[in-house]
Amino acid sequence: MDISVVVPLLDEAESLPELEAWIQRVMKENNFSYEIIFVDDGSTDNSWDVINDLKKNNPNIKAIRFQRNYGKSAALNEGFKTAYGDVVITMDADLQDSPDEIPGLRKMVLEDGFDIVSGWKKKRYDNTFTKNIPSKFYNATARRASGIQLHDFNCGLKAYKKKVVKSIEVYGEMHRYIPLIAKWSGFKKFGEKVVEHRPRKYGVTKFGWNRFINGFLDLASIMFVGKFRKNPMHFFGSWGTLSFLIGFIIFIYLTISKFFFDQTGLTQRPLFFFAIFVMIIGTQLFLAGFLAELISRSGAERNAYLIEDRIN
Repeated sequence: MDISVVVPLLDEAESLPELEAWIQRVMKENNFSYEIIFVDDGSTDNSWDVINDLKKNNPNIKAIRFQRNYGKSAALNEGFKTAYGDVVITMDADLQDSPDEIPGLRKMVLEDGFDIVSGWKKKRYDNTFTKNIPSKFYNATARRASGIQLHDFNCGLKAYKKKVVKSIEVYGEMHRYIPLIAKWSGFKKFGEKVVEHRPRKYGVTKFGWNRFINGFLDLASIMFVGKFRKNPMHFFGSWGTLSFLIGFIIFIYLTISKFFFDQTGLTQRPLFFFAIFVMIIGTQLFLAGFLAELISRSGAERNAYLIEDRIN
């Protein structure tokens, strides 16, 4: 199969018929074998009924429906598991991503050898103050922290080699950082393509300030997890050792001062309580490190979704 198109969606019933027809036209014009994988992330409208109707006329459609809303990362992760195409394309269901970009993205993956090609919506139709400016700041921070030179980390229109999507796990709200997850999995070649950003035709935007703030929290989380996920004790143990040693050295100093220089009693000096405090903190960091080591080695399943229905 040439291409798998993974489309996560939430309450997008109005746009689905137009999107499916557009993708189908592009595939026929380029003679691609393909599949469209709709992942319904707990929609409360009639999106699932629309998908079933589309399936009747297009056997290339597959669909997954979650029992409730798990988030875009869960939807993409399940879509990646299902995909069989040599190139996997992801796009949003709101028609702001153009399927006409698919041939160009596929060419960059197969002919230019990129592991991931990310869309760059250089010209946007969003409100400048509430989304455009925060997005620029967020992307600049992500570039600096990750070392991956992409202008639009959060662009839903991306192309992947099949090997990439089968080698990574997307969980939590980490879909914004799939290129970084791929980088830590050993993939090195990242490309970027300027793509069309279309005005919203149906529905309302799901962007909010909470998503902007959470993006930075997720970046801090994934940077930490990426560096210490296999050896969390290296982080907690180092700081725990340093903290405990500082407290222990202060305690030794106070003891020597008491017995050899006839200083004020140990418990009457504020420094004594500070020493006890940092030694306790050091011990707690050690315990946190041991617990993190146990958790990291337990391999608990992080992507446990309750799928209500599936179309193959």
